[in-house]
Amino acid sequence: MSTLSRCNNVNDLRKLAKRRLPRAMFHYIDGGADDEVTLRRNTVAFEDYELQPSFLNPVDQINTRINLFRKELHIPFFIAPTGMSRLFHHTKENAVARAAAKFGTVYTLSTMGTASLEEIAEETDGLKMFQIYILKDRGLTKEFVSRCKAANYDALCLTVDVPLAGNRERDKVTGMTMPPRFTLKSLFSFAMHPRWSFNLLVHPDFRLANVVHRVDALSNSPMSLIEYVNSQFDRTVSWEDVAWLIQEWNGPFVIKGLLTADDAIKAKDVGASAIMISNHGGRQLDGTPAPIDCISSMREAVGNDLELIVDGGIRRGTHIIKALALGADAVSIGKAYLYGLAAGGQKGVELALQMLRNELERDMALLGVSSIKQLSSKYIRKR
Repeated sequence: MSTLSRCNNVNDLRKLAKRRLPRAMFHYIDGGADDEVTLRRNTVAFEDYELQPSFLNPVDQINTRINLFRKELHIPFFIAPTGMSRLFHHTKENAVARAAAKFGTVYTLSTMGTASLEEIAEETDGLKMFQIYILKDRGLTKEFVSRCKAANYDALCLTVDVPLAGNRERDKVTGMTMPPRFTLKSLFSFAMHPRWSFNLLVHPDFRLANVVHRVDALSNSPMSLIEYVNSQFDRTVSWEDVAWLIQEWNGPFVIKGLLTADDAIKAKDVGASAIMISNHGGRQLDGTPAPIDCISSMREAVGNDLELIVDGGIRRGTHIIKALALGADAVSIGKAYLYGLAAGGQKGVELALQMLRNELERDMALLGVSSIKQLSSKYIRKR
């Protein structure tokens, strides 16, 4: 498989991405923490749920629109925050933001992005969310809020499950650094991927664009990603800090990384408007539950007062349907679109989004529903 035209699903995009990327870059997308049990479970757990179709219902018109973050989305899935897109394609975050806008959905820019939040705001007038950390430098965190307001971002997303980086052993094996560097260990893999390596020489800027003005983030010498994360993230962050940030932003506010009903109630109490049910794609604490298994208890705990978003493991249209039927308001995709970006830049991201939209529309018709609003527990059961 060597071209996008031969890809039929997200797994095909993964295979093509593996062909297109040097070893270290591919495994940075593809890997997880420790034994990668959680990484695998994120997707496999969807198999524990069965869909229950209802027939003889009109399904000639399929409506996939939803309301989220006080905005209308054309599809019930959006782009999750992922760091350093420049690693995977020289068109970086800009290409992904353009693709999301074409599909009428939200693009989420990571603090660890290689494009600045202002650059993305100029790139597209589509729906945008900025993913933020509460860093040791509280002034920088406050600055992010001001910059997002000035750039007219629609929502803010706080990631809370990274007091330090998880044990990502694939990166240790491959010698992953940011920015990438030629070593005896990596030289062969770079040589076997001349297109990617050529673009490394032509487009060498790998700065962490949102923090480079305040932190000497990878600007002088390569360093381990783990070392950088561990040096900048604050292990003292508390719910009081979250409440402060919510007040500073005063708009749609998402907390990403919660998995329990107790934490969902705390998020509601401090004034969050949404939760991304997430284990960081299996990249942090191995052995945590798959997000799909956390929806029911969290929905029961908060009622309809918070929007719930499933983040992790989405590879098929049926996965989206299952999450929504269990009580989620939307889902987000990370690896699925990154495979597309690595495989073919903006066209690859658009193909990933198109595949999932096509599958979703077809599967809704086969299930016997014509609108996202119709999905409920009636259409799903635990195997």
